[in-house]
Amino acid sequence: MSVFTSVSIPQLQTWLQDYAIGELVELKGISSGITNTNYFVTTQHNGTQNKFVLTLFEHNTLEELPYFIDLMSHLAAHGIPCPKPIADKSGNSLHMLNGKPAALISCLNGGDIEAPNVQQCAAVGTVLAKMHIAGQSFEAEFPQHDSHNQRGMDWRVKTATQVLPHLPAADQQLLNETLAFQAELDTAELPMGVIHADLFRDNVLFDGNEIGGLIDFYYACHDLLAYDLAIAVNDWCVNADGSLDTPRLEAMFNAYQAVRPFTSAEHAAWPALLRIAALRFWLSRLYDQIYPQAGELTHAKDPNHFQRILKLRTSLAKSK
Repeated sequence: MSVFTSVSIPQLQTWLQDYAIGELVELKGISSGITNTNYFVTTQHNGTQNKFVLTLFEHNTLEELPYFIDLMSHLAAHGIPCPKPIADKSGNSLHMLNGKPAALISCLNGGDIEAPNVQQCAAVGTVLAKMHIAGQSFEAEFPQHDSHNQRGMDWRVKTATQVLPHLPAADQQLLNETLAFQAELDTAELPMGVIHADLFRDNVLFDGNEIGGLIDFYYACHDLLAYDLAIAVNDWCVNADGSLDTPRLEAMFNAYQAVRPFTSAEHAAWPALLRIAALRFWLSRLYDQIYPQAGELTHAKDPNHFQRILKLRTSLAKSK
């Protein structure tokens, strides 16, 4: 969501000629996030201003992106608050812009929150479970889509080998132990389906305690449903030191269960999934710190935060 690929106003005006959304009024880069380039785009059509988000995909090919476009369209049609892809006059939602695949999506109301409360955590648990259920019909309706997890086990192993030489001895030991744990973890009995895979606080918009929408679906994939909840818990339900905040954890977990109850296998695997979810984001933040990508408004997030979380989740998993 940082600006890696610059877009000028004249370039965007030309690009938008294929869209029936009016004249460009404002183009503003979005600085938060670390993966794709995002801009706010404001247009005026018949006297009314409308706001959109323009995303340029820095790592995905044009062939990989219809999954995400179709997924957001499906979820929005099934009552999940999420952006709607905007199609051009020919019905296409994906085009090239400055050498990168690009898409325009609706801009939702609300803003992200720094310190979520119990009610907000419960709302996230509810909407995530509803998204998982809506994802079942998506996979049935679009069997042509085969979306692997871009940050799954293969990526985690590969990235670990890239960052390992740069770590102090204690962190090398933590990483090696966690990779060994991951290799032995049996997930064969765990339900799978569409997951968001990045449902952090900056990817949920709130208006008070009401969810305005889920955003940034570009890590969405077919994977373990409970793992998706673990990713969310590790961001929404933690104290400053990375420890779990029990009231917020129970609110999110119980709200999720009320919509889609865990199986017995998911309950048994829960501590392990919290640990693997912590590993995934420790690795991505380490990689971004060690191998920074140039960008106009980029900022890397602190990997030490997820190192602390991983240590705590490792102790939790060992105690079960």
